[in-house]
Amino acid sequence: MNKPLEKDSDMNPVSSEMRVLQLIDSLEAGGAERVAVSYANGLLNHVGASYLCTTRKEGVLKENLSKDVGYLFLKKTKTLDLKAVNVLSRFLKRNKISTIHAHGSSFFIAVMIKILNPKIKLIWHDHYGNRVNSGFLHTVVLQICSLFFSSILVVSADLEQWAKKRLWNNSITYIQNYPQLDTTKKVTVLKGVAQKRIICLANLREDKNHPFLIEAFSQLLKFYPDWTLHLVGQNHNDQYAINLKNLIGDLKLGNNVFMYGSCPDILNILSQAQIGILSSKSEGLPLALLEYGLQGLATITTDVGQCSKVITNHVNGIVIESNDKDALCDAIKLYIENKDVRASYSQHLRNHILEVYSETSTLNHVVTIYNR
Repeated sequence: MNKPLEKDSDMNPVSSEMRVLQLIDSLEAGGAERVAVSYANGLLNHVGASYLCTTRKEGVLKENLSKDVGYLFLKKTKTLDLKAVNVLSRFLKRNKISTIHAHGSSFFIAVMIKILNPKIKLIWHDHYGNRVNSGFLHTVVLQICSLFFSSILVVSADLEQWAKKRLWNNSITYIQNYPQLDTTKKVTVLKGVAQKRIICLANLREDKNHPFLIEAFSQLLKFYPDWTLHLVGQNHNDQYAINLKNLIGDLKLGNNVFMYGSCPDILNILSQAQIGILSSKSEGLPLALLEYGLQGLATITTDVGQCSKVITNHVNGIVIESNDKDALCDAIKLYIENKDVRASYSQHLRNHILEVYSETSTLNHVVTIYNR
């Protein structure tokens, strides 16, 4: 476990005495996980010391964590794991950590830590765009836990409205994500013909709606047989993933659609693609969308969450309705047949992201919330 380097106050005028821990359940290559790692790395320039704890599982993103970030793998095995709570509590005291920034489902163990250490400031960051459709029991648990949060951060306007209405907390703030592509060595080589690749960067989950994308793509292959679709994201080998594999087989797409699982080298992967697609049923502010733009991909997204706040239709990308197969086919066809359109949209998107979605401004805002 590395000990973070201390910084002089003149190097870090924002909050040199603050010591902050990012708490996340795994380090697989999901959106919330990438945000946690980005915050842990980025906050080295904003606070006195930055730490990250993964509770249940390590993963490919561990390679992206700066050596100056203090690190703990908790090896939590069950929801109520008192041994893990004790280990984390001792780690916090030993390192004099003042603030826990809990991401996603890690909020439960964070609340137990807060009860044992009342002086700890607890921030909860909700990344789940479909939270607004949560069931009664899940909402009740969150309501009770929200009493222990100093602040709640959310990744979309819809989540902000839901949290203000349903949770028992008065400090709720929409915080936009920002892209930070990895610098790890090149590992993944995408299959297929160069300059004819489409990427979908999304974990294999129901709300990401991969079948819709695969079925639309299959309709285009009779006209563009050299193009390939590449699905990059965590594969739990559950029924959803099995159904996807079966769908690829049933449509005889084995030579055109490829699944890669979690990958650490996102920058390298995106550099091999020409078109980036998100086909989701629900989202917050997807990090993948920002990464597509930063890397210069021609982008298509469904109109969910904050996606249409990033993509202005037919200016810096294409926005379609969820499950509109004809619209998705038309959008892909437009990009395939018009390189000039691809180049124009992608350049406008990159400029927009560099201007609006800044790491420095976002982290300054977050540190201000820490200091409330």
